[in-house]
Amino acid sequence: MKSLTISYTGDVATLTMQNGENRHNPVFAKEMLSALDSIKSNESCKALVITSNDEKCFSLGIDTDWLMPAMKAGRTEEIKQFMHDMDEVFKTLLLYPLPVIAAINGHAFGNGAILACACDFRFMRSDKGFFCFPEVDLSIPFLPGMIEFVKKAMPYYRFNEMKLSGRRVSGKELEQDHVVEKAYGSQESLVEGALNYAKTFDKKRGIFGEHKKRLHKHIIDTIDNENKPLIEALSLMA
Repeated sequence: MKSLTISYTGDVATLTMQNGENRHNPVFAKEMLSALDSIKSNESCKALVITSNDEKCFSLGIDTDWLMPAMKAGRTEEIKQFMHDMDEVFKTLLLYPLPVIAAINGHAFGNGAILACACDFRFMRSDKGFFCFPEVDLSIPFLPGMIEFVKKAMPYYRFNEMKLSGRRVSGKELEQDHVVEKAYGSQESLVEGALNYAKTFDKKRGIFGEHKKRLHKHIIDTIDNENKPLIEALSLMA
């Protein structure tokens, strides 16, 4: 995997995005699925932290340098497959039998913010980086499944405000709303805090996964039953 690395601190896996702005494209989706599968296959692993090694960015969302030429060239099947693959990434995280903690070290925009919302818990920096849903200014509607699992991560009033305004929100604000467990003042304290929190988990995978399966059943149903026809019709690109 070129854009992701996996490392271990004791029983905690850290999945590090290492491609600068960490934009989402077909390669990213497939590498993320492969990495999540690899970590799950390590039966001694008790928790997963997802972060980035970039100084400014956690993830800036969809790779427009790939998407715009693909749209212009009419590569609709490629675009559809990417969207299905990203839905599979989100579903994998929602049903993952291990605690998944996002250590948001910088900007999380669009699909990058949505990726963080698909995780079970979030930590963020207070001194740099913003959380933002800019889709309203980019004329891109959320898929129904995205709406559902972002709502699990943040209070409805905050999601409503962010989704309709496109405003950039700081880690301190998100800490007050309990969207992030804690906002830290440095990269070092963020990584330490996320790892220490991950180390508190020692749950049996069977029951942990079953809890998430039942808890998120309506979200998975929405992704499967509502996202797919919209993707196949490419309504997202209208």
